[in-house]
Amino acid sequence: MTTTITTEPAPAQAQSTRPVYRVTAARVLRSEWTKLWSLRSTWITLGIGLLFLVGFGVIAAIQYKSKLHSGQMLDAQWVGSTTLSLSLFGTNFAELALGVLGVLVVAGEYSTGMIRSTLAAVPRRLPVLWSKAAVYGVVALVVGTVGAFATYLIDHYILAGTPAAQSITDAGVLRSLFGAGLYLAIIGVIGAALGVLMRSVAGSVAVLIGVLLLVPTLVLLLPHSWQNHVTEYLPSNAGQAMFTLHHTANSLSPTAGLLVFLGWTVLALGGAAYRLARTDA
Repeated sequence: MTTTITTEPAPAQAQSTRPVYRVTAARVLRSEWTKLWSLRSTWITLGIGLLFLVGFGVIAAIQYKSKLHSGQMLDAQWVGSTTLSLSLFGTNFAELALGVLGVLVVAGEYSTGMIRSTLAAVPRRLPVLWSKAAVYGVVALVVGTVGAFATYLIDHYILAGTPAAQSITDAGVLRSLFGAGLYLAIIGVIGAALGVLMRSVAGSVAVLIGVLLLVPTLVLLLPHSWQNHVTEYLPSNAGQAMFTLHHTANSLSPTAGLLVFLGWTVLALGGAAYRLARTDA
């Protein structure tokens, strides 16, 4: 008697149902947005930048009104002040906070080693730089613009009835307020570019402060005939031309200032892109 044994074919191995994710610009942007707001330093530094912008602007308006009502002769720095100039008094302080945060957004990842995971997830690398710059640039733009308008509205109430009183509908005021917000946003982008270029928090902050504060001072050591031709093209001076209401013969127009400032930004981003693409993390 012959016994026939039949075997059932083994069931096909179940295919994995795990989805396959593609690296897209939207996903890289979302990732950088999440990382930005997961850092405590983001909230603290943005708060400090906003405090500097609003606080110093309001203090300047209060001091101007106090000197005016006390009958004292106004110092040279206060003569010709307007609601706009006083409300933007804190811009030079806010730019340091927002610029340093731009450095931390990038250089902080190099310090912790997290950048290796980021670049492993996005092998093409450059989208990481563009996404970081775009995300933080938009955040800094919102904070700077909101801060500039809020300070102006507060100072408008404080300075009502004084020679510095000014309406937001006056020629150039809205342009200057938006220009101040854009200036702070671009400073943040330059900080992020320096973070990629230097890959060191301390080094990037030192370069940022040097470019914004020290270089304009060192230019004063040049012969007087050279100063006017150099000073107006420095990053900080070109950027400030964007939100200056009244321009002198030795300063750039708002449009020219924006173009020069964007040129410096493109130069910083270009250097950062080259190093990110060509060297290891």
